[in-house]
Amino acid sequence: MNYEALLELATNAAYAAGEEILKVYSAGEIVVDYKVDSSPLTLADQHAQLAIIAGLQAPGIPILSEEADEIPYDQRSKWERFWMVDPLDGTKEFIQRNGEFTVNIALMQHNEPVLGVVYAPVSGKLWYGGTALAYSAVKEGETTRRLTTIKTRNVNHLHQIKNVNIITSRFHQNQETTDFIRPFDEPSLVTMGSSLKFMLLAQGDADVYPRFAPTMEWDTAASDAILRAVNRGIYQVNAMNEITVPLQYNKINLRNPYFIAI
Repeated sequence: MNYEALLELATNAAYAAGEEILKVYSAGEIVVDYKVDSSPLTLADQHAQLAIIAGLQAPGIPILSEEADEIPYDQRSKWERFWMVDPLDGTKEFIQRNGEFTVNIALMQHNEPVLGVVYAPVSGKLWYGGTALAYSAVKEGETTRRLTTIKTRNVNHLHQIKNVNIITSRFHQNQETTDFIRPFDEPSLVTMGSSLKFMLLAQGDADVYPRFAPTMEWDTAASDAILRAVNRGIYQVNAMNEITVPLQYNKINLRNPYFIAI
């Protein structure tokens, strides 16, 4: 398997999706529809989806996407390899025009994220990598730098440090998040949208991201691949909101459990 070629394919698909998103973003009023689950849907989501499908079709690897998630479990459970795609992660941020949205593309192998691409169309920054490449990197303009692998850490360790950088979601603040933050010593809170939250972790600009609100597998897969290559990860939590095992993918129900990224 030529992972560098697949990375190039995913990168080009992300750039193409970003172009479609920016066309809608800069065209004036954004028309919003709503899905059955009440989540917002725009033309940008739909056009980005089509661009990604066109860009990823060549190798014949199946695609599981937020905008085409009706593939039966009996079928997708037999996939050895597939793409996990979120054409526009952060639709609420897109609607608010704050620029904090991304295109997420992950290559899944044996239901593990091994390669990920996260592209922020407004800033033009592209993050990519995974265990299939054994590294992760960020590209901005013509400059590319590899991300630094960190030493293993845990929440208890972070409790002993002052001014820990904790990432929170703009739209999903709740009591569980407040309870998680309370034991930290003068933490710095960073609010961010979409997969950009995970990219702060990947770059070493934040320490932990607790998420005690709903997400789907395509929200996390690409970022998870990038994080795993720098010795970080996204972990499920138990009833006490303590870290247990890494997120699992291609489940019968594609909704993620609550998690902590660290």
